[in-house]
Amino acid sequence: MLPLSDGLRARRFPVVNVALIAANLAVWVLYELPDLEGAVAHASFYPCAVDSSCDAPMAWGVSWLTAMFMHGSWDHLLGNMLFLAVFGKNVEDAFGHLRYLAFYLAGGLAATALQTATTLLFSSHADALIPMVGASGAISAVLGAFLALYPHARIKTLAVVFIVHIPAWIYLGGWFLFQLLEARDSIVDPAATGSGVALFAHIGGFVFGWIVARVLLDSERRRTEVALQRSLPTPFWR
Repeated sequence: MLPLSDGLRARRFPVVNVALIAANLAVWVLYELPDLEGAVAHASFYPCAVDSSCDAPMAWGVSWLTAMFMHGSWDHLLGNMLFLAVFGKNVEDAFGHLRYLAFYLAGGLAATALQTATTLLFSSHADALIPMVGASGAISAVLGAFLALYPHARIKTLAVVFIVHIPAWIYLGGWFLFQLLEARDSIVDPAATGSGVALFAHIGGFVFGWIVARVLLDSERRRTEVALQRSLPTPFWR
């Protein structure tokens, strides 16, 4: 089911979200298309680089960032950018431009960290040699934040050939549950889920995004309560 709109109007133009989409498209067209295999091999993130069990082209401290702007195919790229376009603009609106950029990058790092940890702990060395590319970890953080911020938004969705409107808590909650089930199966029976999708990156990013948004919401609520209390008249018995 493809999301078409979140049904919410942003108060400000999402300059960072648009710039992130433009950057991903530019990397694909200008860097990857001329030599896709070479670009992926050189600028991807390799989990084995973290424990020094392989000689990766780039240091892992750099490649986690470059890999966030790399994609393996047109459909991989366009699918990620669709989700970022639909859900990112109002998360940026809530966070502010610079904080949203920092959040996006940190979400990508959190996603990469969980995927790397599970690969090194539960998978084979051959799995740790597989390059990781894609913005989906960072975008999963955006999805988690959107769920925390706008759980009752109505997501305009293309379901086969029908347009339906689904509450965000159902759409994104269902998406996250699917990732959890697939990730569990990938550990219990790796042969059953040979999709090549970094499922734990999705989980790590989503949980990170949800937690950050909840912390910011609670902080904003406390500031509002304090401001309200200060604006109230002092009772005469004090």
